Amino acid sequence: MDAHVTDTGTTTADEAPAPAPAPPPAPRRRRWLRWVALGTSVLVLAATGVGWALYQKLNGNIRTDRDTAEELARHENERPAAAGGEVQNILLLGSDSRDGANAEYGRGGTERADTTILLHLPADRSDATAVSLPRDLMVDIPGCSRPDGGTTRPQFAQFNWAFEYGGAACTIRTVERLTGIRVDHHLIVDFSGFKELVDALGGVEVCLREEVHDQDAHLDLDAGRQTLYGADALGFVRARKSFDGSDTQRIERQQQFLGSLVKKTRSNGVLLNPAKLYPVLNAATSALTADTGLDSLRELYDLVRSLREIPEEQVRFLTVPRRPYAQDGNRDELVQPAADRLFTLLRDDLPVPVDDEPDADGSAGEGADDTSPSPGPTPTYRGTTAARDVCTQEGAGNGAN
Repeated sequence: MDAHVTDTGTTTADEAPAPAPAPPPAPRRRRWLRWVALGTSVLVLAATGVGWALYQKLNGNIRTDRDTAEELARHENERPAAAGGEVQNILLLGSDSRDGANAEYGRGGTERADTTILLHLPADRSDATAVSLPRDLMVDIPGCSRPDGGTTRPQFAQFNWAFEYGGAACTIRTVERLTGIRVDHHLIVDFSGFKELVDALGGVEVCLREEVHDQDAHLDLDAGRQTLYGADALGFVRARKSFDGSDTQRIERQQQFLGSLVKKTRSNGVLLNPAKLYPVLNAATSALTADTGLDSLRELYDLVRSLREIPEEQVRFLTVPRRPYAQDGNRDELVQPAADRLFTLLRDDLPVPVDDEPDADGSAGEGADDTSPSPGPTPTYRGTTAARDVCTQEGAGNGAN
């Protein structure tokens, strides 16, 4: 249809619609993009700055044990050769110091290694084997340098005296003399740090056959499956009087707890969740005193990352085969040849077979006191794994069958 012109000079509706308004001038759009880019850069830089500050804080939490490295260097000629490659043997020490925040657990004074575990990590990281060394085990302790500058004489004494006499260096030398295994690194954890780590993880599950009441250990627990937090968790792994009074039973509870802790760390996605990871890292690094090879967040992270893919059933806990010491039933001695066979497997980076099935009544059977290990060069050792349910492993034994 043709368009018509009116008297005023305008066109009629027969015309095509008027074109859309022109886009805003290019300079205004460019200014908006620049503001977006600037804002994004500020956010990235802020996040980077916060991340660096947090990293530095976590790094600063870790205490470095340089004295031990210097003392071990003075005795290098007596130490076993390193396994080499990717094999690592790490000595984990639980300090029973009553100083500072730990004073509520007793009077101050001598400090001993309340818990000692030799953690073996094979070159292929297909498994992990944690071997508990009883504090009452009778061993040869070398002459060690004391903190006050003196020197102790070599002696045959209970194992945890080594830490009291000469700290981590004396303990490492004693372990190396006992096992023939080179200790590559060591970590010391104190009471307060342990409690904070458990709380940061949201508690750890345990299982008790009977209720427990122990004033000395600050422990008041019901029977059955339950989740323990800070102080109760510490009491659970340290108590003796409220159970059977033996260090053997306490070691079993510690292994049960550690297996459950490994499972908890994996199950709630701690390693992949920054909101959960930071509190755990803050508690863990604050609890640690490490040697110069594990005293940075990067080194600890590399260690943990290498363990992430190990199946829970391949994370094994056992106690070195031992029985009551012939001359004092309150002390322990090694069961041979089972103990030396275990040390040989670890030295040669070979798998350690572990039987984690309790007897029908849930007890240990012959367990750690067995003086007749199974025939052949490789006995099966009684223990537990991180895959075991806490209510089926309570009371499981340790040692060699």
